Amino acid sequence: MPYPLVGASSGFVMSEERHQFLSRVRRLEHKHDAMSHGCSARIRSDGLIVVGPKKIQSRISARSVVLFLAAFLLFKGFLIASIGLDGYQDRLVKLQTGSVLEQGGAMIMFADPLSQMIAQQIGPILR
Repeated sequence: MPYPLVGASSGFVMSEERHQFLSRVRRLEHKHDAMSHGCSARIRSDGLIVVGPKKIQSRISARSVVLFLAAFLLFKGFLIASIGLDGYQDRLVKLQTGSVLEQGGAMIMFADPLSQMIAQQIGPILR
C-alpha cells in the first residue's frame, strides 16, 4: 500500500502557485522600470515608509487647453464680427476649394453657433 507523500501537492496547485509567482515577478519588474524614471518616498499613517515611482504629470494642463480653446473661439468671434458673417462664409468657401491644408483650416474655422454668439456680443463694441 503506497503511502501518501507528506507536503506534496498536486500538479494543478503547483501550476497555480507558479502562475501567481510569475504574476508577482511581472508586477515587480513593471514597478522597477517605472522607478528607473524617479521615485518618491512617503510615510503611511502607521509609520511605514513606502517607496514608489513618481507620478508622471502632463506638461499641458487642462487649464491651458481650456484657455486655448476660449482664446480660439474669441478669435473666431472677432473675425466674424469684423468681416461680417457673409464675408466670413465666402472666405471659408475659398478655403474649402484649396489644398488639403486649406481644407483642414476651413473645417476648423467654420462658423459655429458659439462663435456667432460671441460675434454678436463683440459686434457693437467694434462699431
